[in-house]
Amino acid sequence: MKVVISGASSGLGLALAHHYLEHGATLAAIARRGDLLQHLSAQFPGQVQFYALDVRDAAAMQAAAQDFIARHGPPDIVIANAGVSIVTLTRHAGDNDVFQHVMDINLMGAVKTFQPFVEAMRIAGRGRLVGIASVAGFRGLPGAGAYSASKAALISYLESLRIEMHGSGVKVVTICPGYIR
Repeated sequence: MKVVISGASSGLGLALAHHYLEHGATLAAIARRGDLLQHLSAQFPGQVQFYALDVRDAAAMQAAAQDFIARHGPPDIVIANAGVSIVTLTRHAGDNDVFQHVMDINLMGAVKTFQPFVEAMRIAGRGRLVGIASVAGFRGLPGAGAYSASKAALISYLESLRIEMHGSGVKVVTICPGYIR
């Protein structure tokens, strides 16, 4: 199995990486913190291609996808997991940039994670695109307006993508976890 995970250096992304690697998967681990990805790669020799990049960087995501596909072929699963939550309050003008930052990572990062893999997966006629949203996308949380809005937008994007991929053999999965340790 070939799996791509963004946000693979910590939290849920790292837990998912360990799960798939322990089951013998070949993994593209994507995150900003290359040192943590290198540590993951050392734990699972020969199974991890790691890409230290920011999911907001479309050109870097394209290059990583091209490299992974050239080495291993189209992935079976792409998990857009990279995300941030930063306290935001609409009444603070200074939080406008923070809102944009959160939307850029949590929503646009998912788009930029999926996009470079979609055509190869369509041609292969198989695969899963998995978006890690949140229950906060259904019920806004106090002090988390940006996070909640970004996850609601991600849920709607994934619903649209599911229709876009209909009949291609590529499935779209939306995961909406609650709080995770």
